[in-house]
Amino acid sequence: MKKKRAVPSKVYMAVVFIFMYAPIVLLMIFSFNNSKSRSVWRGFTLKWYRSLIHNDTIIHALEVTLAVSILAALIATILGTSAALGIFAMRRRPRQITMNANNIPMMNPDIILGVSLMLMFIFMARTMHLQIFRLGFLTLLIAHITFNTPYVILSVMPRLRQMDQKQYEAARDLGATNMQAFRLVVLPQIKSGIVTGLILSFTMSIDDVVVSYFTSGPTTETLGVIIFGMTRKRISPEINALCTIMFVVVLLLLLLINYRELKVNEEEAQE
Repeated sequence: MKKKRAVPSKVYMAVVFIFMYAPIVLLMIFSFNNSKSRSVWRGFTLKWYRSLIHNDTIIHALEVTLAVSILAALIATILGTSAALGIFAMRRRPRQITMNANNIPMMNPDIILGVSLMLMFIFMARTMHLQIFRLGFLTLLIAHITFNTPYVILSVMPRLRQMDQKQYEAARDLGATNMQAFRLVVLPQIKSGIVTGLILSFTMSIDDVVVSYFTSGPTTETLGVIIFGMTRKRISPEINALCTIMFVVVLLLLLLINYRELKVNEEEAQE
């Protein structure tokens, strides 16, 4: 009976994975197509990869995307972790109100957040004459930090709830300063939540299109915005090549991380 139930389950999972990864596989295949057509195969070639290296627009957009994603993830992780520590120290009622407010940016549609931030930056630049808020790299970075920070808070809070507070109090009783107690006792216990928030923030930033579209300037467009603009005309096969490279890099990183975790688990089992 269990075997009969297992067959439909496996078929269902196979269909789900095919639906998810078939478009990526097709994209990778046509990155080697000797034609701009996305439906007709004209032979194998590497010319789109060579052309990608010399495409200044795409390379600049990739540099902006990586710079914003890395900086936003790091800053949001610091702000989110600090905020989570402060929220955790609140009483129950204020903590609940603050967490509900923290969930608003994640529940709002991206277009509302993007338009709201754009209007705020324009108001500050034109009405208050703060030229640093003219649409450009800084406004793009602030926007990404804004929608990343709530995710970090949500990643760190569960680890703080699981933490044994008596260990922190014991460290303070033994003469440790607040910073020493945090670094030696609290930080190791919430490290996994911080890393999760960091990775999630980087993923959200590199994947964002809508908020970046409204808060970026003419010289600071991200890769997502560039690709979105191409959809109005025709997506260049160079984008297929770039997406293939990014997918392979991410896949290799995941394999390395999983291999490292397996080695660590094996060493712990042997001990």
